[in-house]
Amino acid sequence: MKILVTGGLGTVGSPLADELRRRGHEVWVADRAHHHGLGGRYYFRCDIGYARQVQEIFERQPFDCVYHLAAEFGRRNGEDFNENLWQTNVVGTKNIIRAQERHRFRMIITSSSEVYGDYKGLMTEDVWRKVMIRQLNDYAITKHVNELQVLNSADRAGTETVRIRLFNTYGPGEYYSEYRSAICQFIYRALFGLPIQVYLNHHRQSTYIDDAVRTLANICERFKPGEAYNICGDEYHDIKCLTDMILSELEMDDSLVEYIAVEEHNTLDKKGDSAKARRDLDHRYTVKLAEGIPLTIAWQKKVYGVK
Repeated sequence: MKILVTGGLGTVGSPLADELRRRGHEVWVADRAHHHGLGGRYYFRCDIGYARQVQEIFERQPFDCVYHLAAEFGRRNGEDFNENLWQTNVVGTKNIIRAQERHRFRMIITSSSEVYGDYKGLMTEDVWRKVMIRQLNDYAITKHVNELQVLNSADRAGTETVRIRLFNTYGPGEYYSEYRSAICQFIYRALFGLPIQVYLNHHRQSTYIDDAVRTLANICERFKPGEAYNICGDEYHDIKCLTDMILSELEMDDSLVEYIAVEEHNTLDKKGDSAKARRDLDHRYTVKLAEGIPLTIAWQKKVYGVK
């Protein structure tokens, strides 16, 4: 298949593009940076928030399938840079959908576990349609909007899209910023002796990058239009256990850590059900936190030159 990955230089997009190529697909990448790609042939510089740039991609090259990963990520990022968040996540996704309606490619779009908002039970995929959920931050709201956008397009224009709700994906390839995932931030801040804030009353299911990417790559080969899937790990854990594991691996105490009861505008507990992804997509949880965290620490040490 000819496949486009938007956000293909990102933490998930880059290894996904590599995995799809390993499976024999012709894979192109779109992202905002100037980049040589594979000799420049398989790369489009594109900010999806601008319709003209999106249109030019599909006028130049047809695709069988598009993995739409390009997005502004994270709750705090969405508050501090809300214009970028809405321009990229909502306007940008609409631009991709308009191209889909014209050029008729299949699409896989990455949503987020954030769409489950303040829901307190087991997060099965149908909860989102059956229960009135309050989204707790702008990032969650944009992802909720994205799902409505693709469902409306499917109803009105017959487009075919699969929605993927990622749960706390982490691992090598995620470069530090103050807006990145908790594990990424905790490791970096511990390595460089920076303060760490840990929220005690929150629980998550973390997914190692390789497990998430393998499942994502399976979708184009097992495509079921209209479906939504949770991609999450099996270990349901509190946030403190992450810093405990990281500090233990680094042989450090918790003197850098400030423990706080609750983070406002953030879901307390995210417990996802991945049964449907296991059934339809052969999703497997093969890298537990006890293995994935040391691998991620080793990668950060190498990247940032820490002995």
